[in-house]
Amino acid sequence: MSRQTFELLILGSSSASPTSERNPSAQLLNIAERFFLIDCGEATQIQLRRFKAKFQAIDHIFISHLHGDHFFGLPGLLSSMHLLGRKQELTIYGPKELKEVIDKINQVSETTLNYPVKWVFTSNQGLQLLFEDDKVEVFSFPLKHRIFCTGFLFREKPLSRKIDKYKLEKLNVSIADILLLKNGQDVVNNDGILVKNSEATLDPPPPRSYAYCSDTIYRPETTLFVAGVDLLYHETTFLDDQLDRAKKTYHTTARQASEIAKAANVKTLLIGHFSARYNDLNMFLDEAKPGFANCLLATDGKKIKI
Repeated sequence: MSRQTFELLILGSSSASPTSERNPSAQLLNIAERFFLIDCGEATQIQLRRFKAKFQAIDHIFISHLHGDHFFGLPGLLSSMHLLGRKQELTIYGPKELKEVIDKINQVSETTLNYPVKWVFTSNQGLQLLFEDDKVEVFSFPLKHRIFCTGFLFREKPLSRKIDKYKLEKLNVSIADILLLKNGQDVVNNDGILVKNSEATLDPPPPRSYAYCSDTIYRPETTLFVAGVDLLYHETTFLDDQLDRAKKTYHTTARQASEIAKAANVKTLLIGHFSARYNDLNMFLDEAKPGFANCLLATDGKKIKI
């Protein structure tokens, strides 16, 4: 049985100021054809078109905080969805003040969207369940930045157990009992003999997870929320040559992000939100990899399959 899609597309990897090669923060996560937009910096909709992403398939948008490089692209994206005739509901998750901003823009531009928008406001009170269906669940968790800010945790739900077709026939199990076996139950076969679930099924692949740590000062407590994830994105606005500035502006260095990844025992670290002062991004890898070897750069257009 092939695994369902779990793929991340980097739309923007720069910090407050974009460069000719890097746009402000935005990512598109596809889990089982559920498309989640994470942050929406300026020109995100252009990046969606540039990288041929499914524009109108996005039904969930997550905004970490209200610094412009993380949400200035949202009003334009909502407007384009409207102009392109969108009808299905869109849910936006973020600080409560974001709704005030969007409502004011629509008011002064005399815009009434063609589609309903549902709002879910984030909290800084620990792990908060934001969305759940039969395939995935999404949580927010607190970060520590100059203003209210949260990270987001995406978890794939466990798949059903896999039927071992060869053993099924040998054990004389009825086809009608397949659903019970997939759900982890034992069954009685056609001969009246109890068949343990483990005898007729195989373990499914382990569920995957992705954590997004937006702007934050170095904060060891973050490990409590991202422990063991398959992929951790953590901002690294600066290198250690700007450690004092990182502290002052409530940002993280590449070395500090590697310490979080190691302490949280994650599988892969993805670093981004690079300051425009740096042209050679390999310096970030040089600083992070001694502390955590399995480290990648979040560069615009990169796709990562988890």
